[in-house]
Amino acid sequence: MKILLVTRGSQGDVFPYLAVASELVKRGHEVTVNLPRIFENEIKPYHLPYVLQDFDDIGGMIGEAAEKSQKFRPFLKWMRAVIDKQFEQLIPLLEQHDILVSANTEFAATSVAEYCRKPLIRTAFAPFLPGKKIPPAVMPFPKPNPIVTPAVLWGLMNRMTNFMVKGTINRKRAEYNLPPIGNFGYHAGEHSYNYLMFSQYLGSIDPDWRFKWKIGGYCFNDTFSYNQEKYDEMMAFVNASRTPIVFFTLGSCSAKDGNRFCEMLATIAKRNDYRLIVGAGWAKTGVNLENSDYLYLMKDPVPHTLILPHCDGVIHHGGCGTTHSASRAGKPQLITPLIIDQPYWAYRIHQLGVGPEAVKIAKVTEKELEYKVRDLVSNPLYKQNAVHLGKQIRSENGINNMCDYIESMSVVK
Repeated sequence: MKILLVTRGSQGDVFPYLAVASELVKRGHEVTVNLPRIFENEIKPYHLPYVLQDFDDIGGMIGEAAEKSQKFRPFLKWMRAVIDKQFEQLIPLLEQHDILVSANTEFAATSVAEYCRKPLIRTAFAPFLPGKKIPPAVMPFPKPNPIVTPAVLWGLMNRMTNFMVKGTINRKRAEYNLPPIGNFGYHAGEHSYNYLMFSQYLGSIDPDWRFKWKIGGYCFNDTFSYNQEKYDEMMAFVNASRTPIVFFTLGSCSAKDGNRFCEMLATIAKRNDYRLIVGAGWAKTGVNLENSDYLYLMKDPVPHTLILPHCDGVIHHGGCGTTHSASRAGKPQLITPLIIDQPYWAYRIHQLGVGPEAVKIAKVTEKELEYKVRDLVSNPLYKQNAVHLGKQIRSENGINNMCDYIESMSVVK
């Protein structure tokens, strides 16, 4: 099969696709990866055929939009420009392939596949399918409410999405002689094979979903390169004592109060005889902190699979990748959700008894945070539940499951 993989976002969105692409090549398939320019250096070691996206992607989100405090108008303008470019670049690419596998953030993907008459596997890292039991994971209301029901929230979500993208998509569809769509969310769900790239043990499933869907587990990528010297330096910090270790990161996200939060964590660690590892991430959170017996600032990324097994608790933003990595390691978690599906994963971690209820970086006090951190590190129930969840997730094989599913599409006309 000739397979076109299209993804965007942060490392937690892109690296799973690289792992899947590598496995597909091992199975004898021809694979092309279409990804943001910011990841060109990361894909080169995989020796995979790739095409960089013509449209600005994550760079645009953390660049122009961030500089303007992520105001809605510049973001909307950027997103509509992205859709235009997706049609122009992806149609010629897909015409040379048998199947399109794309993240659900590629708003043009359904129309592109329809125009090229090729099957589409539309992936998601959270339950982004409309139903009656689970609210939209992109909204900060992950807990079902008897009045503001999931159905109501999905209705609002569809209205919002239609306002943002339907006009642009229909304009492009007209250029390619495709009929207009009435509702983007339902059109996308009905005209694709929806594949959920998260663990059935960590995420939730709605029995009322009526679209074609399958869940296969998170596709962990443990192969990307790292600085061995920096890793050895971190391990020297880990092995210097037997006191509890807490790991904190915001990954690719930034928060206005992130550095204040780091400083509070450092103070709490010292006061409680804990040690703190801070992963600075893309936003360089905590970069002004100085290393000490209680604190190690990790400026260069080290794979989670090499860090988390040494930790007694993990505090993070709640991205799908980090949540699954900490869960696979069997570690208690405290989540500080910021955007998109992070409140959903924070809710799930607390619901599964793997950690305390989430905190808000901008509002939490040092006293409240200290209570949460102590609870995270010392609560035996969190540890017990985390170990059990880790065993469940390690029993899945997300990469093979997804590759098997892609191969099953060879019979689809």
